[in-house]
Amino acid sequence: MTEPNISEARQQVLDLVAKLPNLPGVYRYFDSNDQVLYVGKARDLKKRVSSYFLKNSPPRIAMMVEKIARLETTVTRSEAEALILENNLIKALKPRYNILFRDDKSYPYLKITTEKTPRMMYYRGAIDKKHQYFGPFPSSWAVKESMQILQKVFLLRSCEDSVFANRTRPCLLHQIGRCSAPCVKIITPEDYQQDVNNAADFLRGRQLEVMQTLEKKMLDFSMELKFEQAAAVRNQMQALSKVLHQQSMETAGDVDIDILAVVVEGGRACVNLAMVRGGRHLGDRAYFPTHVDDALSVAENEIEVEVISAFLAQHYVDQFIPATLVMNVELDAPDLILALAEQCGHRIHLSFQPQEQRRAWLDMAVKGARLALARMLSEQGSQQARTRALASVLELDVENLEELRVECFDISHTQGEATQASCVVFHHHAMQNSEYRRFNIKDITGATITLPCARCCSAAMKKSLVVTPAVKRLMRAACQTSS
Repeated sequence: MTEPNISEARQQVLDLVAKLPNLPGVYRYFDSNDQVLYVGKARDLKKRVSSYFLKNSPPRIAMMVEKIARLETTVTRSEAEALILENNLIKALKPRYNILFRDDKSYPYLKITTEKTPRMMYYRGAIDKKHQYFGPFPSSWAVKESMQILQKVFLLRSCEDSVFANRTRPCLLHQIGRCSAPCVKIITPEDYQQDVNNAADFLRGRQLEVMQTLEKKMLDFSMELKFEQAAAVRNQMQALSKVLHQQSMETAGDVDIDILAVVVEGGRACVNLAMVRGGRHLGDRAYFPTHVDDALSVAENEIEVEVISAFLAQHYVDQFIPATLVMNVELDAPDLILALAEQCGHRIHLSFQPQEQRRAWLDMAVKGARLALARMLSEQGSQQARTRALASVLELDVENLEELRVECFDISHTQGEATQASCVVFHHHAMQNSEYRRFNIKDITGATITLPCARCCSAAMKKSLVVTPAVKRLMRAACQTSS
């Protein structure tokens, strides 16, 4: 059954496809150079992978299929497990035809500890079940603003435990009305714990319940003729009311929502993620995926749909997923949503035609995405212009500026001893932090940098180099200056 025009490698791929199981899993395509082309997941591996090799495949997909020389698959127990594995492989292998988002795990949280006298603090890192975590927040500013609100309204402490344990008199925060001074027992442990509980309820979006609790507490103090305590609670209610009125981006009906806006222009894409936590809009963050052009050539849907699908799969696989996602792109991906729901443990509702406040949030997110993408394209054009100018100064005959790579070395030593070299890399019109290197230079002493520089250059650059006369002049001048 082998057709004459089918190569041996292709026939091996087709034979493997025919033997695939009807089980969930992840598949990977490789080219003849063993470079990964594409990573995907499937509820049914055989059905999904076979669809790529149909004779009536769209031309753009057929172009990628022509490059497939090898296929690897991994069977998983569920589609949710396949989603996690697919995400990890995409981030590790960076396939050419996958839309790739930067792996960003730097979201901050607001943490309330479970100590005898709980403390609120700004926190980044892995969360546990011992303490209370609120977020994630899109920025450090959003966390710190929330902490200021809690200090104004609920007077929670934010000091280090070592400072708290050694206080003998109230601190400055107490004097300006930002802390109730539990360190010196000005407030009872029971009342302080009630303030902590009210603060947690406020962060969860239960503002009305908090107001009712405070009102009842004020009336109880009044009935007991404790007018000073009643006045303190009244002041707390007034501060909370002022905060709620100032929060123009707030709605009492929503608790946790993410708003996603996708904009594609000039071969680049932007996903703007705005977060609503506890009914409060906390700001947004823009994401710019790579490989959009290559992914467009094999996309089965509109590129906006492909981008938002990639974002959902890669971003939420290890992040908090709210129950409602509001988007400006209609997404019909029940398998993906089901896998995410299985992972997070609750149902996920997608909203494409929001009303009232949610519509205002979505419109604002779309506008933010357009502005962020325009700014990024402008900066990208400026970076390309600088790369072009650099190539001209160095007299480099480079056809594709995207491939221009510059490595810069610097030598440091202590009176001729403990010599070290550092290397920074410029590639794809930008500095590549992940490729920075440091070298220990042994068996060379003295204050000259010529020999150390030559050694680290030979160690770092094991591929052929193009050294133009201009580059030689610059290197000679640098060595003579430092000798």
